[in-house]
Amino acid sequence: QVQLVESGGGLVQAGGSLRLSCAASAPIFSINTMGWYRQAPGKQRELVAQITRGGSTNYADSVKGRFTISRDNAKNTVYLQLNSLKSEDTAVYYCTAVTGLNNYWGQGTQVTVSS
Repeated sequence: QVQLVESGGGLVQAGGSLRLSCAASAPIFSINTMGWYRQAPGKQRELVAQITRGGSTNYADSVKGRFTISRDNAKNTVYLQLNSLKSEDTAVYYCTAVTGLNNYWGQGTQVTVSS
């Protein structure tokens, strides 16, 4: 069982930055893939970024060059740096952890970008 707790969301103006954090209850060095999804009102949940145990990353085209995912194994925490934010980035952002057997989700953190 892995519990994930997100933090760092909030209200920011377009062009601004935020850093989201996801604290895991288990050592993340043993977790295959950790990532961030988002869900905007009336839209499906979509992948934002992923990072594997080996450090490989994958980003949605809409956030490439603006968002950066990273992990700190010592702190069991994954981060998502959001730069050059746009109004269309407004969503609830969810942290995920994919182990060999299960997918885990956090409760989400709201990011609102005002134009």
